[in-house]
Amino acid sequence: MGQTIKTQVLVLGGGVGGYSAAYRAADLGKEVTLVERYPTLGGVCLNVGCIPSKALLHVAQVINDAAGAGHVGLAFASPKIELDKVRAFKEQVVGKLTNGVSGMAKARNVQVVQGRGEFVDQHQVRVMHDGNETLVQFEQAIIAAGSRSVELPFIPHDDPRVWDSTRALELPEVPKRLLVIGGGIIVLEMATVYKALGSEITVVEFADQLIPAADKDLMAVYSKYNRERFEVLLSTKVTEVQAHEHALTVAFEGENAPKGTRDFDAVLVAVGRRPNGKSIGAEKAGVHVNEQGFVPVNEKMQTNVEHILAVGDVVGQPMLAHKASHEGHVAAEVAAGHKAVFAPRGIPSIAYTDPEIAWVGLTEKEARADGVEYRTAVFPWSASGRALGAGRGEGKTKLIYRKDNDQLLGAGIVGLNAGELLGELSLALEFGASIEDLALTIHAHPTLHETVGLAGELGAGTITDLPNPLAQTVR
Repeated sequence: MGQTIKTQVLVLGGGVGGYSAAYRAADLGKEVTLVERYPTLGGVCLNVGCIPSKALLHVAQVINDAAGAGHVGLAFASPKIELDKVRAFKEQVVGKLTNGVSGMAKARNVQVVQGRGEFVDQHQVRVMHDGNETLVQFEQAIIAAGSRSVELPFIPHDDPRVWDSTRALELPEVPKRLLVIGGGIIVLEMATVYKALGSEITVVEFADQLIPAADKDLMAVYSKYNRERFEVLLSTKVTEVQAHEHALTVAFEGENAPKGTRDFDAVLVAVGRRPNGKSIGAEKAGVHVNEQGFVPVNEKMQTNVEHILAVGDVVGQPMLAHKASHEGHVAAEVAAGHKAVFAPRGIPSIAYTDPEIAWVGLTEKEARADGVEYRTAVFPWSASGRALGAGRGEGKTKLIYRKDNDQLLGAGIVGLNAGELLGELSLALEFGASIEDLALTIHAHPTLHETVGLAGELGAGTITDLPNPLAQTVR
């Protein structure tokens, strides 16, 4: 027999959504127990996702900036890459943040129990760790069980040359020829890193564009900028991977598929993530889990069992840490008896590639699918003094707004530091801003965020930095 713990709020999963829920509930006066199967808190994002990838992307940016400085009259020698030191830098960043998260648990008196948790019934979870059992009895529970990488059945996953995103972030080596299966955000970020480190990159995507969720015009800018950096095979799929001593031999089919087979030194598979809803014994608590493994919730983050809530990847798309964090706050507040709902006007998405791609709210393709009558205002960075001064005039800032009242519906940016520029537009969207609001907001000059105001001026018909399509010129 193991020990039994009684708690007011149990949080199952210590990722961003889980620890955000746990700490918010503790701040609201609840006694909280947090169950996490791994030795460190932070989940995929902090340990094997968002944070380590950004550390490696910083390394790639330094290399790329140096290599691309020739156009301003600067020449640098090729970098000497010491992988051990690169790994150490990444681990230092991860360690500092995960230690901070653990420290906050102690400061808030949140009890952390390590192990794999499964429901026993509607008020108990069994946690197993190294053969030891802990039974946690709770009044309310918040499921934050996260997700895992999708595996393709025809790929030899026991071969060390076949990677998922976690393995790629470990920097096991820099392969000469790297095949990347999937055209999503994490794939393109890893392609950016390994290309900078010296790999030849081939990207295979079944859809007809990279990052299918993003608008085509944004991805066109990215593709044009990177057309000589990566080989990209769209409308193509991998049908077979054979492991040989000398290489991984890959067969393709599709509209742009290469003829015959191709050899690669490593293959990175990142074709999506699957929720962990079916691996926590939810049915024993009467919690509904759908066929895909998602746990449906209402706007209060409650499951069909009112005192059991859920947040993060396990409740649905988009699978993003910042979405999970806000959902965690709502779940904790509801558990504490507060009136709270999760009802954002937009959830931002960012690809930290080169150039960065960022969007929030409705995309054009979503607006068309929903039958929304909209207009766009697009400011080209070729007319931005700040962008041209940085040698990066390829970008654009796009506003999507209602045709009838000019209210902002969404926005997309592609270019240098696009992700940082998106914050203003996320706030504008949440506040229900109009095109005129953005146009009348004085932005500092010369800046990249100035392109937001200039796009607003285009939509409002007050632009003077470009020809004004709405001008009433007297002839």
